[in-house]
Amino acid sequence: MLELNRIRQNKDKVIELLKVKNLRDAEEKINELLNLDEDKRQVQKVMEDIKAELNLKAKEIGNIMKQGSKELAENAKAEVAKLKEKEKDLERDMSDFEERLNAILLSIPNLPHSSVPKGKSAEDNENIHQEGEIPSLYDGATPHWDICSKYDIVDFELGTKITGAGFPVYKGKGAKLQRALINFFLDEASKAGFDEVQIPLMVNEASAMATGQLPDKEGQMYTIPVDGFYMIPTAEVPVTNIFRDIILQEKEFPVRKCGYSQCFRREAGSYGKDVRGLNRLHQFDKVEIVCIEHPDRSYEQLEKMKEHVSNLLRKLELPFRILRLCGGDMSFTSALTFDFEVYSTAQERWLEVSSVSNFETYQSNRMKLRFKNSEGKTQLAHTLNGSALALPRIVASLLENHQTPEGIRIPKALVPYTGFEILN
Repeated sequence: MLELNRIRQNKDKVIELLKVKNLRDAEEKINELLNLDEDKRQVQKVMEDIKAELNLKAKEIGNIMKQGSKELAENAKAEVAKLKEKEKDLERDMSDFEERLNAILLSIPNLPHSSVPKGKSAEDNENIHQEGEIPSLYDGATPHWDICSKYDIVDFELGTKITGAGFPVYKGKGAKLQRALINFFLDEASKAGFDEVQIPLMVNEASAMATGQLPDKEGQMYTIPVDGFYMIPTAEVPVTNIFRDIILQEKEFPVRKCGYSQCFRREAGSYGKDVRGLNRLHQFDKVEIVCIEHPDRSYEQLEKMKEHVSNLLRKLELPFRILRLCGGDMSFTSALTFDFEVYSTAQERWLEVSSVSNFETYQSNRMKLRFKNSEGKTQLAHTLNGSALALPRIVASLLENHQTPEGIRIPKALVPYTGFEILN
């Protein structure tokens, strides 16, 4: 969440930036927050005065006791009791202020980076890069859901029988292709300097709150109410939470982690052609990269992460483009996001396969992730993450873009992992 001190010092600029994120009641929220903060600070001043008075009374009682004046001592003790009762009331007020301030802060999104374009939807995103030739398919080429059926590699009906729609079963070479992509992505991440971790598929409320899934995305998460757990929507959540309540040393930067996980999303409200086949699932595989970086170097790190994802797509021989998301299409927690999309030739449209984002101090403030700078002072670190990569739409694009009359051609870089050059 945003730092309260930053809002105090830059009220007008904060409101202006929040409007880029299309927060309709930005001015009202900030005014409410600052008014509440002022009330809290006044109560805090009264509390400090009472504490100072209590200290004086303690010394006064000591002197009276030395003089042997029992009556004066009892009177002073009665005054102390009244002050302590008042102090308790003020402490309850302070706790209430803290709770109300925190609730407002949790409802305010991250501030967008200065380069984020204004806009309300995906139509307003900026296409900043595109590469790779869009293939011309042979007559008779089909969308990936027909290919899956033809080669019996993904069974959507069986998944629906076992669980429900959006939980496919991968079979034969389809399962091997999944495993090949996971291993390929993990190996490429290791080569790029990311340390691999294996993480839980469920997190507690504190973890979900720390990375911003709660309270913003609660409706999209699968929950286990009996235990108070949430199924992870991405490995970002547990991997980043490794560093919750941690103070790093400046020399430890950059911290770079990668992790494979299955991801679970309810995708409530999704419908139409976007959900067909592998386009939108409730359970899917993904390799995530996470960075913890010094604030002065986080945008340099973001560029490196962008290049890493670009190289993966090049090696998979897929045409892709990079979009700079506008304020209205960005996530609640992000300061700057680049989406990667691959072209689905059979569907004749672009499919999102990765988001690479810098959250600056928004997550680290929630999770108290700090570092000691060169002066020995603690300050908040910057957090970043990206999909490298999410599998379903990558598989869909591979099947569609590399289809031939003989079968699906496997990209050269992936053959050592699949063990076959043609999927048929």
